[in-house]
Amino acid sequence: MKTVRRLYFYAIAFISFEVVLWGVIGLIRSIVNPNLITDNAQALAQALSLILVGVPIFLVHWLWAQRASAKEEEEKTATLRAVFLYGALFATLIPAVQNLLALINRTFLGAARISYERALLGGTQSWPDNLIAIILNLLLASYFWSILRAEWPTLPDLENFKDIRRLYRYLWVLYGLLMIVFGAQQILRFILYIPTDVIGDIGRETFINATALLVIGAPIWFYAWRFVQDSLPDPAESGSVIRLVILYLLSLGGTITVLTAGGNLLYILLGRLFGESIPTPDLIQKISGPLSVAIPFGALWGYYGNWLNLRFVSEENIPRRSGMKRIYFYILSAIGLTTAFVGANMLLSVAVDLLVKPSETMVGDAFSSQLAAALAVTIVGLPLWLMTWRPVQADALTDGDVGDHARRSIIRKAYLYLALFAAVIGGMASAGGLIFTLINALLGGDKSDFVNSILNTLQTLVLFVVLLLYHLSALRKDGAARADALEAKQEQFSVLVFDNHGGRFGESVKAAFAKHAAKVPLKVVSAGEAIPADLKVSAVIMPGSLAVNTPENVEVWMNSFNGSRLIVTDDAAGVFWVNDLGQAAQSARALAEGQEVRPQSGARTSSVWTTVAYVFAALFALQLAFMLLMFGVSMVAGF
Repeated sequence: MKTVRRLYFYAIAFISFEVVLWGVIGLIRSIVNPNLITDNAQALAQALSLILVGVPIFLVHWLWAQRASAKEEEEKTATLRAVFLYGALFATLIPAVQNLLALINRTFLGAARISYERALLGGTQSWPDNLIAIILNLLLASYFWSILRAEWPTLPDLENFKDIRRLYRYLWVLYGLLMIVFGAQQILRFILYIPTDVIGDIGRETFINATALLVIGAPIWFYAWRFVQDSLPDPAESGSVIRLVILYLLSLGGTITVLTAGGNLLYILLGRLFGESIPTPDLIQKISGPLSVAIPFGALWGYYGNWLNLRFVSEENIPRRSGMKRIYFYILSAIGLTTAFVGANMLLSVAVDLLVKPSETMVGDAFSSQLAAALAVTIVGLPLWLMTWRPVQADALTDGDVGDHARRSIIRKAYLYLALFAAVIGGMASAGGLIFTLINALLGGDKSDFVNSILNTLQTLVLFVVLLLYHLSALRKDGAARADALEAKQEQFSVLVFDNHGGRFGESVKAAFAKHAAKVPLKVVSAGEAIPADLKVSAVIMPGSLAVNTPENVEVWMNSFNGSRLIVTDDAAGVFWVNDLGQAAQSARALAEGQEVRPQSGARTSSVWTTVAYVFAALFALQLAFMLLMFGVSMVAGF
């Protein structure tokens, strides 16, 4: 109930303060600009209505949140409070930065005697509009910042606030990085540009807009990244999940974009090499797009790829380190495999066209363009797949714990089954197309392109069959090797079961082991019987009621036992098993109130909202990464 109530108050407070803030901004803008009052009374009325409605609602909900925080430690350290305070800080500083960017952008354009309408941002605004928004957003940001600064030293538990602060810093890193990459790409595009007679091509405003982006984005990224790096001596910061996710996103985003731009560049050069008639100025004009994208994203890939590698090296747990590397390699391997498959299909299609209708295929620039595209895709995809697939496959074929962990990894299973799924679905589609073409021809349908259609569909089907057989073979080898290794380990791990329920508990354990662990040796002993002195086992299983009321003979034996102890909850009266002190306190409160105590999971209550925050951060990061990728593709494709 407290969590739902907290969510309500902070959500309303956040929405209402934004309403009031932009209402005040609109009101002051209308006062500074008298024409706005006379020409647009609706805007003034809207600003006043936002203020009059928003202020009382904000005060009621925010003052409640402040009083609750002052009275209860749970409210003071709640994840939702941290999300609100850092979210409010972010929501006020971002508009201030955007308005500062618009102001600087127009200043640079004015110095170059270029129309403000060509500004990247705020082309129709004036400097009072921007200054008003900057000042008011900064004032409100300073208010929330003062609250944060005052609360940090008084927090009894810092974990929730540290999680959200970490997320807040990385959002600023992504925001600044986005402006740097975009600005650098536009400057490179301008430098590599060769003027043409086409109206609307790149002008001087491109360089000026990009310079404004770098002037704002570079300091933001530098200071945000420095704060992140300075916090790394704290193990919680250096080993955080959000840091690992950000490094993955930036490294993979840079890799994919560089490969895409490189493929486009290779396509253009191969087309010229194969005789496509492209004048030299047009050739330079075409390659400037991919180059301007590849250079900044290559720097992004190199820099954050190095930090990702350092994160791998710093992980002392070898299986975990291998698992982190495995994620990176399998993602790139899937991309490389898909690209190589498409390239091979395109090459075989060109070969079929040459075989069936050589005279038509070789005419004009169509053939050289088709061949260049097929080679470019293959040259990019095949090496990428080989360089990433061979190391992970070698790990999976290794004997011992390394190979066992590699074969059992979820990411490997997902990769192999995804490849099988694609091969089966693609094979079905190709086989269906082949059968349709044959039946259509037998029934007297169109046969003008019969041989070409048959051969192209057949080569696609063969490629899918090869893909299916190869990955099915890899999956079978994994299964066989894993089964042998696991059975050997299970047979060496013996388990002793203590029974105090007249044989019922022992029989239940035997049934469970027969279903889930048939190879594990199991011995059942009654708690009242004598325990053999020479009995050697790796683990002990006992019911919870026996653990809290242990017979003397069992207790003596257990004191000398150094193996694992597995306690199974049973229906002993008055015995409840909890996972931590927080759950113990909640269970005691429930008993005091006459409520039933139910089994509880080991997850922290506050971790749910931390997870929600991480999900939204990941979505925001994915959106930024997608924007970067789409921007790179659009720059290369020229639209």
